[in-house]
Amino acid sequence: MKITLASSSIYRQQILQKLQLQFNCLSPKIDETAIEGESVEQQVLRLAIHKAKAVSQKQTDSYVIGSDQLACFNDQPLGKPGNFERAKQQLLMVNGKSIQFYTGLCLVHKNNQQQVSLVDVYEVKFRKLTEKQITTNLTLEQPYDCAGSFKCEGLGITLFESLSGRDPNSLIGLPLIGLIDLFNKLDIDIFEHMQS
Repeated sequence: MKITLASSSIYRQQILQKLQLQFNCLSPKIDETAIEGESVEQQVLRLAIHKAKAVSQKQTDSYVIGSDQLACFNDQPLGKPGNFERAKQQLLMVNGKSIQFYTGLCLVHKNNQQQVSLVDVYEVKFRKLTEKQITTNLTLEQPYDCAGSFKCEGLGITLFESLSGRDPNSLIGLPLIGLIDLFNKLDIDIFEHMQS
């Protein structure tokens, strides 16, 4: 079974490696501009499907995994901060509050004309932190390419009061529980394809 991850994200690659499946990666190179009036849930699902379909045009005999994620605070998307100052502003804004992560996930096989998809939602509640604690975290971790300004697999865990959702992998952008569900919907037992 051929599997292609429609992503250039090293974080998504590392998550998918947990399943011990052989896969290759191909960047989808699509326009990710939001559509006016589209909800966050609709946007992540549309982009996940678009990414998977774009790559499936080149990998027609492969199961292609597309994923897209947005972090939201008060129904407003939180982008990747890009630098220390923006990351600090983000963390001060959500200090002691909750944000939601919406992850769209799609599995496509062009030759077999198969497509299944879902949206996974995960909530993070932040501790009430001092400005010094936030600065220390950002200086040590430098999570400037991460939505929400943290890496939950690293020091980000020190920022949280609680986590709520189905799959903590969702925070990194690839919900594996949901992905296994999508393979199951296509009658594929991934255990038969795992490698040691």
